[in-house]
Amino acid sequence: MTKRERVIAAIEQREADGIPSCFSLHFLDDKKRGDACVKAHLDFFRDTDTDICKIMNENLVPVFGAIHTPDDYERLIPVMTEKEPFVREQIELTKRILDGCEENVFTMGTLHGICASGIHPIEQAGVNYYAARQMQVDFLRWNEKKMMSAMERVTDVLCALAKEYVKAGVDSIYYAALGGENSFFTDEEFARWIKPFDLQIMKAIKDAGGYCFLHICKDGLNMERYRDYASYADVINWGVYEAPFGLKEGRDLFAGKTIMGGLANHQGPLVNGSDEEIKAEVCRVVESFGRKGLILGADCTMFTDQDLSRVRAAARAARCC
Repeated sequence: MTKRERVIAAIEQREADGIPSCFSLHFLDDKKRGDACVKAHLDFFRDTDTDICKIMNENLVPVFGAIHTPDDYERLIPVMTEKEPFVREQIELTKRILDGCEENVFTMGTLHGICASGIHPIEQAGVNYYAARQMQVDFLRWNEKKMMSAMERVTDVLCALAKEYVKAGVDSIYYAALGGENSFFTDEEFARWIKPFDLQIMKAIKDAGGYCFLHICKDGLNMERYRDYASYADVINWGVYEAPFGLKEGRDLFAGKTIMGGLANHQGPLVNGSDEEIKAEVCRVVESFGRKGLILGADCTMFTDQDLSRVRAAARAARCC
């Protein structure tokens, strides 16, 4: 089987000649743009030998001015289309990386969800991540109408980016969803303010013809919030060790869906194990979960200075366990 055939077999829960894999990391700042970014991706794909080539996305919804209130947020978030510079730059980067990928791999573009994309303009104005997350929550509680109006505009451009990704030639889109942590939104707030936008974007991915990989990000998660997301996802990934929520629990929650994960991203064999320890852990994951409907992956992105030989050892072990 080719790498692409192996991944599609896993998505369709068919027998394959091995378990496919997907791993990623954020590249150093000097490798997030232009030629250096293209080279960093292609080097990573070659050095890790994973079945899925995941294209990262550092082209974020930009800052349009200082945001201190819901009024600022609503006023400064404009109507955006696929012609926005941050969209065009990401698509151009994607095309260049795809041109350099080996034949018959499975390709993936990264799309930051409504919760993350909604705070990117705040973060880029100099506010740290956790403060920006809390501002988002507070603003929604203070003036839901204005915030939701602006979030609709962010959602529209994310849908446009999803369509452009598929037009550019990726097989799939990795949709990184935030908001499921118990520390920010209540269940009712999440259902009203985040979930409808997430599902709209995931539907746009499917309507465009791409496979949708749902990544449920961060720790301290209420996974039940995502039960209904399975209807729009082909593959689901979350922090098995971070949530915490085991692979088998996820298989029960998202019945019939392929699961991606199994390894911790910041500890354990992937970080400091020998090849033998990595193979043993990978085979343990496969034997425990079963061979159908599984793509080997990590909880989330790995350390930037991750030893890529360990990732390669995991990818190759998965194909022969």
